[in-house]
Amino acid sequence: MTIDWRSKGFWQPEGSLADVERPGIFDGGFTWPLMVVRRDAVEANIATMAAYCRRHGFDFAPHAKTTMAPVLLEAQLRAGAWGMTVATPNQALVMRRLGVDRVLIANQILDPTVLRWLAAETAAGWQVWFQVDSLAGVTAAAATGGPLRILVELGHADGRTGVRDLDELETVARAVTAAPGLELSGVTGYEGQLQTREDVDAYLNRLVAGVVRLNAAGLLPPRPIVSAGGSAWFDRVADRLAALDVLAQLILRSGASVTHDDGFYREMTPFTRIPEEGPLTAAVEIWAQVLSTPEPGLALAGMGKRDAPFDEGLPIPEQIRRPDGTLTPATGLTVTKLNDHHTYLKVTTSALTPGDLIRFGISHPCTAFDKWRSIPLVDDSHRMVDILHTLF
Repeated sequence: MTIDWRSKGFWQPEGSLADVERPGIFDGGFTWPLMVVRRDAVEANIATMAAYCRRHGFDFAPHAKTTMAPVLLEAQLRAGAWGMTVATPNQALVMRRLGVDRVLIANQILDPTVLRWLAAETAAGWQVWFQVDSLAGVTAAAATGGPLRILVELGHADGRTGVRDLDELETVARAVTAAPGLELSGVTGYEGQLQTREDVDAYLNRLVAGVVRLNAAGLLPPRPIVSAGGSAWFDRVADRLAALDVLAQLILRSGASVTHDDGFYREMTPFTRIPEEGPLTAAVEIWAQVLSTPEPGLALAGMGKRDAPFDEGLPIPEQIRRPDGTLTPATGLTVTKLNDHHTYLKVTTSALTPGDLIRFGISHPCTAFDKWRSIPLVDDSHRMVDILHTLF
């Protein structure tokens, strides 16, 4: 993909950036705001999750929707990921075009156009699965004639998709097994919206009970797929689903772990509870310039909702870089709100001057990558070593 005047953060007013060029981000070939990803942190995170899954007997199908960046997806597959997870048909199409052999679609698919495509690709040898939580979903899938691989989904009250009780789970499972062209491959769930360990464990125990029930009823194949796992409770998934390790193929889907963050996941990562098995390191930075200090205690930086996530917490000031290259901690700075292209900073102790740069950490990488089509991958000296192109 060409890097030129269309690429946000890169400064190429006259030409384009050659593949062999590897400039530092402060050397003039970039402008602000600029999101970068630190290579060493990403590599460490990928290795940490691969090792964690091996220790606990899980296959890993990390959620691609976090980054949709082929360079990072390929790195996860090289490290031993079994496949990839996606959320939408378009994301599944991207995985197919990238040559990903195994894909879990962690969602319901009812669009007949997409279902026909999935059936054709399955017939051609692609290993792809999607979720069903209703008889309407079974009917829509069966209308294609197959072949299609189905995972029945168990949900929870006030949660996302998924049947709400085990009787309904069995009803949907029986409908799948009775439909020509459909293959019931296993059971799936998502615990990430639950707030307490007690609620998470109770839900995962029901998931285990549902798998045991369907297996006893003769509805599941030998070694069915059982899949769960966001990025906040995967330790509980490993603990609770361990009861199925002989019966089933266990697949973890945690996606945000590849870059981690300085906000929501820094607080919620399971490695705060099991530090001996981690850690993960925040890999995403956004550099923005101080544009104005119009009154005491207030500074405005040139970064906004078009550039940084804000749905799971505001950006976190981490470091100040002065025009002469001097670095100081960003103590006494707090982000109070974002406009489309401005960040409001409450300033208590650090003195800021227009022209200073601030390095921000982010909260929730899943809504950071979709704002950037091209992202420098940098080494520890902030020299670009590759470019991450996102396919949202």
